[in-house]
Amino acid sequence: MRAADALGFWLGALRGHRSRSLMLLLAIAIGVVAVNLLTGLGAGARAFVLNEFSLLGRDILIVFPGRKETTGRMPPLTGLTPHELTLQDVQATTRLPGIRRVAPQQAGQMEVIVGNRNREVLTLGTTRDFFAIRQLAVVQGQPLPTLDPEQAEAVCVIGGKLRRELFGARPALREWLRAGDRRFPVVGILDERGESLGMDFAEMLIIPVASAQALFNSEGLSRVFVEVHGPSFLDRSKQLILAALKERHEDEEDVTLVSQDSLLSAFDQILAVLTLAVAGIAAISLLVAGILIMNVTWIAVSQRSAEIGLLKAIGVTAAQLRLLFLGEAALLALTGALAGLLLAETLLWLGRLAFDLPLYAPWWARAGAVLLALGTALLFAWLPAARASALEPGGRCPGSSASWTGGGRRWTRARGHSG
Repeated sequence: MRAADALGFWLGALRGHRSRSLMLLLAIAIGVVAVNLLTGLGAGARAFVLNEFSLLGRDILIVFPGRKETTGRMPPLTGLTPHELTLQDVQATTRLPGIRRVAPQQAGQMEVIVGNRNREVLTLGTTRDFFAIRQLAVVQGQPLPTLDPEQAEAVCVIGGKLRRELFGARPALREWLRAGDRRFPVVGILDERGESLGMDFAEMLIIPVASAQALFNSEGLSRVFVEVHGPSFLDRSKQLILAALKERHEDEEDVTLVSQDSLLSAFDQILAVLTLAVAGIAAISLLVAGILIMNVTWIAVSQRSAEIGLLKAIGVTAAQLRLLFLGEAALLALTGALAGLLLAETLLWLGRLAFDLPLYAPWWARAGAVLLALGTALLFAWLPAARASALEPGGRCPGSSASWTGGGRRWTRARGHSG
């Protein structure tokens, strides 16, 4: 049989049963879209987090108050802690060997007022070293001055977006703003870099940590950033910090230390769950598509028995006939898979435009989805195709006295005569 004849057989079958063909194409496309969308979201989220952590640096440790898991898991958002992190803890950490910089952090919401303009913003209390650790770029003015952590000073640095909202077009440097019941002159303006690890620095007010403690009437720190002299110092520095704080906290190990590697490990666990979800959804959707293909192929074999008999009568072999039905299933699978791939790429492109995230499906997900759709279609079409190839030229199956007559309109059964 020529390739052109086979192609005509396939296209004729698809045109003759448009509704069933569209149903199969839709089922396969949904499975391919599910695979590519979910893997694209997972890969995009991982790329985004890796970029965020690259700004943090591999030589940074973060100390949280409260004892939680320190390897491979994020600390819980809530939980009781016997002792708060204090500025005395920061000073004790600074004196440890292998430590380059230490930056305390205290944060809270505060109303900021300039003239008749006011905003509720995240106010961060820290030191000058915080700017180096978090790689914050000051585009105008300077960072916070070098102060003793316990020294309260009336100065502040604001984000670029906050500057526009509070001061408009006029200069903001050396102008005063009110935060709570205190006034601060603006000494620096940050670059509009946007969010980093959940903090939007473009809309942030940064003041000395001692000023923040007075403003919030609290001495407890939300976290402490510690920069060591290099990644090789991380393990030793963790032990030293834990030992120093345990000694200060009445022999209680009530702090949590996390690093870039532990945060990435936590995210990898999330990715593993996401990957399982992708596999489950893809398997279910493509399984449904495979069952539909099998049912439709069974129906096609039954409805086209006369055509099958004619093909066998003119010399088409059983292998060629089986190939015809398998090819029809493969054509459906490939068409549906390519349509699903195109739809998934379009949705990911729209997601990149809307959310500014690197949403790209991995190459292995694209290729794997197409191959899985094709393999499922061929697997489920094999039995009906084998049934078709076993029909005899008269439309009769081996071992059966039933035959197809009348141009494919009715079955007749031969009856035996006794005597």
